[in-house]
Amino acid sequence: MSVDEVDGAGTEDAGWEVEPGDESGAAVVAAVGRQLKLWREAKGLGAVELGERIGYGEDLVRKVERGARIPRPEFLDKSDEVLGAAGLISAMKKDVEEVRYPKQVRNLAKLEARAVEFCLYSNFNVHGLLQTEEFSRAIMRTWRPAYGLEELERYLAARVARRSVLEKDPAPEFSFIQEEVSLRRPIGGRMVLRRQLERLLEVSELPNVEIQVMPTERADHPGTGGVIEMLKFGDGTAVGRMDGDFGGRPVSDLKRLRILDLRYGIIRSKALTPAESRDFIEQLLGET
Repeated sequence: MSVDEVDGAGTEDAGWEVEPGDESGAAVVAAVGRQLKLWREAKGLGAVELGERIGYGEDLVRKVERGARIPRPEFLDKSDEVLGAAGLISAMKKDVEEVRYPKQVRNLAKLEARAVEFCLYSNFNVHGLLQTEEFSRAIMRTWRPAYGLEELERYLAARVARRSVLEKDPAPEFSFIQEEVSLRRPIGGRMVLRRQLERLLEVSELPNVEIQVMPTERADHPGTGGVIEMLKFGDGTAVGRMDGDFGGRPVSDLKRLRILDLRYGIIRSKALTPAESRDFIEQLLGET
C-alpha cells in the first residue's frame, strides 16, 4: 500500500489482483467491469479521460473493466460521481465486498457468520478473531515466503473484517483458550504486545465471550496436538478441525466431531477459569 493511497489520492495500486483459481470471484469482478465500461462508453469518455477525472491511471481503469483488478470502494464511488450513475455504480461495492478477500478467507467467514457457538484453542499465537490490527500485521510479516505489500494488506483487511462476528446480534457464544506462551511472545515489540493484551481484556468483558489461559506448567492435556477449532450451528450441525489430525482438514461427521469435542472439553477443564485468566492477563500486562 502506497503513501498516496493511504492519503486518499489515486494510485496504480488502488485495487487487488483477482486470486488465481477463484472462479466465482472472477465472475463477479468481470460483471462489475463490464458495467463500468458500459457507463463510461455511454458518456462518451475514453479510459484515459475517466482515469484523469477520478484520479487513477488508464491502465488501472482498463484492468478493472476487463475484470483483472478488484476495484476499491473509492474507485467505484468516484466513477459513479463522474459518470452521473446516480448511485448505480456505487451500489456494486456490495458485489465486490466479499471477493476483495482471498477465497479461503471468504469460505471461513461464511461459516463463522452461521455459527452460534465458537470453541477455539490456540497454542502458538493469539487467535485471529482476538488480534489487534497491528499485532496481525506483525505476525503476517514473520511468514515465509514473505507477502508483498499488496498481498499483506489484502489478508490483513480480511482478518480485520472477520472480527465483526464478535459484534453480531444475536451474539454467538465464544470460548477462547490461549496457551500462556501465545500471550508472552513479543511479536511486533513490547508496545504492540501491550495493546494486544489490553484488547484481550476488553473483549473478555463481552457477556458472550470467555477467554481462558492454559498455563505452560499444565502439560497433561490433549492440546499438544495443535490448534482446535469448532463452529457449531443453530441446526445442531458443526464443523471442526485440529492440526495434525484428520489431515488437518475440516470435518463434519459426528464421530470425528465427538473426538474434537472431547479433547476441547478436557483442555477447557484444565485451563484457568475466565476470572483467573483475566487476572493472569492483567499480571502479564503489568510485566510487559
